[in-house]
Amino acid sequence: MKGKKTLVLGASLKPDRYSNLAIHRLVNYDQAVVAIGLRSGEVAGITIHTSLMAFENIHTVTLYLNPTRQKQYYDYIIGLAPERVIFNPGTENREFYDMLQEAGIDVEVACTLVLLSTNQY
Repeated sequence: MKGKKTLVLGASLKPDRYSNLAIHRLVNYDQAVVAIGLRSGEVAGITIHTSLMAFENIHTVTLYLNPTRQKQYYDYIIGLAPERVIFNPGTENREFYDMLQEAGIDVEVACTLVLLSTNQY
């Protein structure tokens, strides 16, 4: 695997969910992927973990959690020290943007799927 190691947070086993599609696309675009979701399982060969793993060298966290559900992950995400956090549609969160920027982490309000398909990832 090459590319930017990405944590998909809010990963779903359900094929109709955008987080599921994002895992498939990231794998197809040869990005290293790790995932955390509510239910353990596997998507596109990627294990979905249900606990907060001490992942290393995370470049990007792509969020698929609404702002209320994000709160419990604030410290975890900042602790991973990613270069950026992508807030996909429906995950916009001004409070968290400010915390991330204070920690020196780039905030991107965008759609991971669009970024990949337009070579802007």
